[in-house]
Amino acid sequence: MLKIGQIDYANCTPLFTQLREEFPCTGYEFITGVPAALNSMLLAGTIDVCPSSSIEYAYHPERYSIVPELSISSSGPVASVLLFSTVPIEELDGCHIRLSSESATSVNLLKILLALRYNCQCSFETAVAGGAVIDSTVAALLLIGDAALRASQEMAVGQFVYDLGELWFAWTSLPFVFALWLCRNEIAEKAELTELARQLVIAKEHVPARLEDIVEGAPETAWMGKKRLLSYWKDNISYDLDGRAQAGLRLYYTRCCECGLIAATPELRFAAH
Repeated sequence: MLKIGQIDYANCTPLFTQLREEFPCTGYEFITGVPAALNSMLLAGTIDVCPSSSIEYAYHPERYSIVPELSISSSGPVASVLLFSTVPIEELDGCHIRLSSESATSVNLLKILLALRYNCQCSFETAVAGGAVIDSTVAALLLIGDAALRASQEMAVGQFVYDLGELWFAWTSLPFVFALWLCRNEIAEKAELTELARQLVIAKEHVPARLEDIVEGAPETAWMGKKRLLSYWKDNISYDLDGRAQAGLRLYYTRCCECGLIAATPELRFAAH
């Protein structure tokens, strides 16, 4: 039985809902968690495949294969990776910033943007449980996923909010890939993985026509509302990994290397399909 990690964020709801509705999934065990937790489980071998932080592949390229045609990405605003700041972003030089503990991909993206686009040298700390807030000790806070979506509905007066997907696209004119579907190399050639990949691509292709139905049963409507949730799915989130997305991913890895965040820029290696 394939053990599949499922990111417990609104951005994954349509794809996993469609996968379950369209296919029996009797050979799969779904294990939910935030990206950082699922990354650790995939590395440890306690799950087989999952939508994983794209930086995780660069950290351990020898351990993983990329499931083709699939990502969680954006071409412009992503709406769920947000920097909340007390000052304009170009004035953050020398400031202390608090970071989400849930995804290293977005943390590294912020560090790249600050250093290379805005020429800001900042210090950072990772938020502890329940401490992802702006207080007197920090000038800015990075939130991702549902926490970012929730916080964007409760912005403080005078607060500056920056969408990292939008900043990246304005800078590079390329999509940003926040997550890849990664599998352990041990299962990359197995028929079960090939079949899952086939099902996921079919589900991905059918999602756009199904969003109006999917939103009716989505738990996120309780705090986002149907209209905003639909807009998020339609306008901000992409599940594709086409040539432009791959170019954006390679550029991200190159910039990570330039900033000393990874040792080398990895080649993209795909599972058989």
